Amino acid sequence: MFGPIDTILLYVVPIAVVLGVVVTVHELGHFIAARWLGASVERFSIGFGRAIFARRDRAGVEWRVGWLPLGGYVKFAGDENASSVPDQDSLEELRREIVAREGEGALARYFHFMPLWRRAIIVAAGPLANFLLALIIFATLLATMGEPVSQARVTGVRQGSPAELAGFQVGDVVVSADGKTIDDFGDLKMMVLLRSGTPMQFVVRRAGREVPLTATPVRGPVTDQLGHVQHLGTLGVESVLRPGDVQIRHFTPIEAVGAGAGQVWERITTTVQYLGRLVTGRETAEQLSGPLGMAQLSGDIAKKTAEASPNLPTLLANWGLTMVELVANISVGVGFLNLLPVPVLDGGHLLFYAFEAVARRPLTAKVQAAGYRLGLALVLGLMLFATWNDLQRLNVFKFFGALFS
Repeated sequence: MFGPIDTILLYVVPIAVVLGVVVTVHELGHFIAARWLGASVERFSIGFGRAIFARRDRAGVEWRVGWLPLGGYVKFAGDENASSVPDQDSLEELRREIVAREGEGALARYFHFMPLWRRAIIVAAGPLANFLLALIIFATLLATMGEPVSQARVTGVRQGSPAELAGFQVGDVVVSADGKTIDDFGDLKMMVLLRSGTPMQFVVRRAGREVPLTATPVRGPVTDQLGHVQHLGTLGVESVLRPGDVQIRHFTPIEAVGAGAGQVWERITTTVQYLGRLVTGRETAEQLSGPLGMAQLSGDIAKKTAEASPNLPTLLANWGLTMVELVANISVGVGFLNLLPVPVLDGGHLLFYAFEAVARRPLTAKVQAAGYRLGLALVLGLMLFATWNDLQRLNVFKFFGALFS
């Protein structure tokens, strides 16, 4: 049983640190690109709402931390809000105000009057910084620690499962799935998770020859290493490792960068695949998670790490590694989420810029403001839905129901 201090240390502190790192890197991407391209920045904020810390540097930039740690923003000169949308009837009115106040030459340092390609780079730099952070983490871990791999050897076939119906046998080694080489049993499990109801083509090595098999995964309960159960695609094969099965694959620095980029790309494509299946009704929304779910995940990782570590130095080392990897995974997710073409996100800005590039004129401020209100409603709705999922996953409603039953 954990007390309040233990709960804060295990669940609140880790996710606060993880999200703080990810959000800070994202906003630094915008900030560095803006300063590099000559845009004037008024504020760099981690979190929203009233500032609990604020300091202004020699360049006039206010660095602040808001009390609501659910994001951050870079406020450019001329912004009336954190969305970087001028709240005037038109950009021409803003232009006249700047020229009257500071002269024609001052327009060059205002974000909204910079060339389109510069604005696009500044906006895209945030998500790209998240992807770069993940790449650096993955590449560093691969270069220094290598990657554990093991053959996808089948040691058990569940009766009545898709694997049995397809002809899988104990002793088979899965060589490929849907044309992708399988180097590890974990790779096979990850591929199957999001393919329930979709026939898959496998090649297994059996008695020295390669045998093609076709199996259609079915939806069923899947338990991860932390004990969390979700309903995803299952094949019905088991693989119990034997002594000596796990090998460490080593990488040169250049190979590690390539492999790290591959891991980033794999997580992006998996997310796209999941969203596609979600929209078409082939996947449920139970995998969507919000801040509470991420807090639970980081806390459960900390607990499992503590249980598996024989001493404090080992605990700190193992916990640090798992948290760093969690930072990388969440950073990819944040970068991808911000590229969605939804107003109020970076992808929404880029969508407006695409219109401007084609039409040779920007959308009116009123249309942009309406789009951002709609986008904000969509993002808040998604966050509420994800939080609802988290509360159900944490059995909060059952807890309160038991209190009043």
